[in-house]
Amino acid sequence: MVRDGVRERVTKMLKIQRKQPPSLDPFFPEGLDTPVREEALDVPADAKIARIAGLFEQIMETLGLDLHDDSLRDTPKRFAKMYVQEIFRGLDPHQRPRITTFENRYQYKHMLVERDIRLHSCCEHHFLPILGRAHVAYIPNQHVVGLSKLNRIVDYYARRPQVQERLTQQIALALQQDLETPDVAVWIEARHLCVVARGIQDDESLTVTAAYEGRFQEPAMQMQFLAAIGKTGIIPVPPSEDVER
Repeated sequence: MVRDGVRERVTKMLKIQRKQPPSLDPFFPEGLDTPVREEALDVPADAKIARIAGLFEQIMETLGLDLHDDSLRDTPKRFAKMYVQEIFRGLDPHQRPRITTFENRYQYKHMLVERDIRLHSCCEHHFLPILGRAHVAYIPNQHVVGLSKLNRIVDYYARRPQVQERLTQQIALALQQDLETPDVAVWIEARHLCVVARGIQDDESLTVTAAYEGRFQEPAMQMQFLAAIGKTGIIPVPPSEDVER
């Protein structure tokens, strides 16, 4: 059982009111927020697209590409729109999904798992894709969530320059905030193209990260979660000092 003091701290965190934009992630503790300049969050998308297109055109010219070629002529604008509207749309707080919850009238108090969620992100060190799968779980309190919203939360935080360790914890904290429960688990396994396409060029390795919060710090709950996502034979992480044995 989670100690009362820990439960109170988690409950306090869950009650933090999210600020209005331009704040990106106001309920994340320092160190887990995405490093952004908040004044840039006020810049309209069209202005960002125009500026990025101009700068990428310079990169293409520096590489010696002929921008008069009909195949390359519109590439700078295509590239800029892709960055702003797709790959990095998670940097726009207006794009954060609206999370719909429903009263837990049926008093469901067991684990709910959404597994094999497609994950497309981008390495912040080389700006190359991170491709993989996420598995998330939570134990409801007073509310349950529409299932597709779990996928949308994963996608929103993935759609920004990331490191997998931070992404995993951001998803876990967002689930706690939106679902009003401290009991969440996140497992991500992904292939990083900064490892596949450059440097060591290893196209077989996968990176695995996990976050266990609340009751999921208990080994028995971890084993149930791991079994549900098909990860058998993995030794559970020992409980932290905040969890009674």
